[in-house]
Amino acid sequence: MELIKILFSDQFRALAIKEIIQLLRDKKIIFLLIFPTVLRVLLYGLALNPDVSNLKLGILDYANTYQSQVLVSTLTENNIFTAEQYFFNNQKLTEEIKLGKLNLGLVIPPDFQQNLSQDKPIEVEVLVDGVDANQAVIAQGYLKKLIRQYTNQLEPNQPPPLITPQITFLYNPDLKSSWFFVPGVFGLVLAVITSLISSATIIREKDKGTLEQLLMTPAREWEILLAKIIPLFILLMGDLILILVLAVLLFKLPFRGNLLLFWGLSAVYILVNIAIGTMLATVSRTQQQAYITSFFVSLPLTLLSGVISPIESMPVFFQYVSLFNPVRHYATIIRGILLKGVGLEVLWTNAIALIILATILLSISISKFRRQLN
Repeated sequence: MELIKILFSDQFRALAIKEIIQLLRDKKIIFLLIFPTVLRVLLYGLALNPDVSNLKLGILDYANTYQSQVLVSTLTENNIFTAEQYFFNNQKLTEEIKLGKLNLGLVIPPDFQQNLSQDKPIEVEVLVDGVDANQAVIAQGYLKKLIRQYTNQLEPNQPPPLITPQITFLYNPDLKSSWFFVPGVFGLVLAVITSLISSATIIREKDKGTLEQLLMTPAREWEILLAKIIPLFILLMGDLILILVLAVLLFKLPFRGNLLLFWGLSAVYILVNIAIGTMLATVSRTQQQAYITSFFVSLPLTLLSGVISPIESMPVFFQYVSLFNPVRHYATIIRGILLKGVGLEVLWTNAIALIILATILLSISISKFRRQLN
């Protein structure tokens, strides 16, 4: 009863109204109430999609008959597979899968029509990019279902002819899911650790008041910033070695590409995340604020990276937004180097994207840091 009296008293009402007014006047609190909620609903509801769709299918049709074209139409009449390109030889089809331009390749034999008319067993070859094991398994199931649907349409009242897809999984024949997720986790772990540590080193100077003491030294502003970035960069490159060794030893992850290319592009990626951490430090007054801000930054970086959910399954808008995500480009680079053994001839677009992001973000973070020193 005492509690009810307090809740309905004029004194409590006045205090509650005062708190509500103060909360509504605080723009940061309003931002934290609205923006993260909307962002999570949009990203989890739209971008985080476990379904497989818009898989790029390459066609090698040796038969080139009406029935083989009907088979291709059956496979591509929904949003699961899209006929991306037609080929004239198996080597070119396999090369396009290696370059990442195709998810699957379908090879229809030259005697397809003849065997179909004589009710003979038919084998169609299917090449699947097995880097993403989960996507490959789902794609295999869809493919078999659609082929059964095609055979049932041929003779509704008769036993369907036997069409067997001979499926070959490339680059990950055992379909180990860890081979797909671990390289992606490379990028996520480095992004989180690098941004948090780089922001912490600068904010620590603010909290202890030593940032002002640095200004009293004869060192110039860019020398102060370089002195912070270079040791951190070296430590993070060492951390990258640790992650790589654990991945190879524990998860038996293959390393099929160029080691120098791996280190070079990893160095650019670390610089991108150091720049992000420096920017977080310049807009945050305390370490707690930096942690909260980094959480809002890491959420879209994670969900729009393609590490958890295939980018092809996301809405078109989020697919374009993910082009500005450094984690997406780095995950593509790591998977390409480790699992496929490809080089810059394939990964050059992702490498250029990382270099551009590093240049822009470092320029902004250095400018904001110098302004803060001044």
